[in-house]
Amino acid sequence: MKSLVLFFLVLAAAWSGAQTPNVIVILADDLGYADVGAFGAKGYATPNFDRLAREGRKFTDFYVSSAVCSASRAALLTGCCHERVGVRGAFGPKSKTGLNPAEVTIAEMLKAHGYATGMAGKWHLGEAPGLLPTAQGFDEWLGLPYSSDMWPHHPESPKAYPPLPLYEGTAAGGGAKVIDDEVTPDELRPLVNRYADRATDFIRRNKERPFFFYFASHTPHVPLMVSGEFAGKGGSGTYSDIITELDAAVGRILAVLDETKLAEKTLILFTSDNGPWLSYGNHAGSAGPLREGKGTSLDGGVRVPMIARWPGRIPAGTSCAEPLMTIDFLPTIAAQTGAKLPEAKLDGRDISPLLLGQEGAKNPHEALFFYYADNQLQAMRAGKWKLLFPHTARTMKGRAPGKDGIPGKYAPLPVGTELYDLSADIGETKNLADSQPEVMARLNRLADAERVELGDSLKKMKGTEVRPAGRVE
Repeated sequence: MKSLVLFFLVLAAAWSGAQTPNVIVILADDLGYADVGAFGAKGYATPNFDRLAREGRKFTDFYVSSAVCSASRAALLTGCCHERVGVRGAFGPKSKTGLNPAEVTIAEMLKAHGYATGMAGKWHLGEAPGLLPTAQGFDEWLGLPYSSDMWPHHPESPKAYPPLPLYEGTAAGGGAKVIDDEVTPDELRPLVNRYADRATDFIRRNKERPFFFYFASHTPHVPLMVSGEFAGKGGSGTYSDIITELDAAVGRILAVLDETKLAEKTLILFTSDNGPWLSYGNHAGSAGPLREGKGTSLDGGVRVPMIARWPGRIPAGTSCAEPLMTIDFLPTIAAQTGAKLPEAKLDGRDISPLLLGQEGAKNPHEALFFYYADNQLQAMRAGKWKLLFPHTARTMKGRAPGKDGIPGKYAPLPVGTELYDLSADIGETKNLADSQPEVMARLNRLADAERVELGDSLKKMKGTEVRPAGRVE
């Protein structure tokens, strides 16, 4: 009898553990689709990124909601299209606007569910008091409030930019405060390693309880500042050194999970906030076969590498080609942890069946939508189809490339009504809009419904379900 009771106790514990994984989200900055070995990187090695793919599941058709920093991060953390939560573009230094504290982040959702929550890295969702990570669900944070090119030491930054501050603090201790009011180049170089220090320390400190950690590197976004130990290690220039350094930081996180025997209890989600900033030439990454890059709603801007690992739950060495998005992180994490979903409307869906590789799993999205600039609905993806709406994008084709941290100048790129079958034309080269009237009609109906909710300045429409951004006077 005692053996039977013990058996059921062990079974219950195992089931409980399976339902309450630790969660680590690793977000790179401006990492291109083809900057990871498992996605076709050339000229350098990414052994730890590739280990994630080998031990986990690669998502080949994974997207962000917008190809720019703040908007993309708002979508990832809230499970909503950035337009729904009133966040557009990239907030500048000393901005009094940011992610509304009324929105529920992944950190707030999991904190309410008993998780320890920590962050290291770039926030970029508001610097004013009340808008920082420690006011948005994170128990602790070490990092930068915005992009590191918004910095007097970056050659292309406006002279009016203030010094870049480094923040640190805990929610219990009154929130994050500036601990260094002027980050110098020598201090920026080792910062990724310092973030890795914080991540590994956080994991060790919280190994006896469920935790969520958000590792949001400011690299490989320009300016490329490599710490001394990684200079020349990539083998093919400064950009490869930066990727090598970031890969090593991820390797340290994997090592501490092995050390603490938490690997099988931890779901890791690895991705990028948008595609490569192509105007920076040899200081930018690669979108591989995709069209254009950051700052566009073409696939090179919004399609990013994504890998998920959870040993024993996610089938190792597998791949998924369904179109999914960072907005799906929050509802999927809720499903896997048992956390309560936010009451406000979400755009993301629980993609657990696809994440876990269940046979016959279906994509819960009828379509994904891509907004950019001032509420412009520029594109959508539905199944294998990508529809672009008329707008002006940007391109480096025919332009002198940037070099060594100084960008080239973009040319305007007129985009018309363009329909592509991405299953056969990954580079968006053959416009099928005139030959697929039924597809066009169906996709336009879906887009019109989205415009009613979230608006579209290209159509002079205001959305009926847009919530305000946060603002601190």
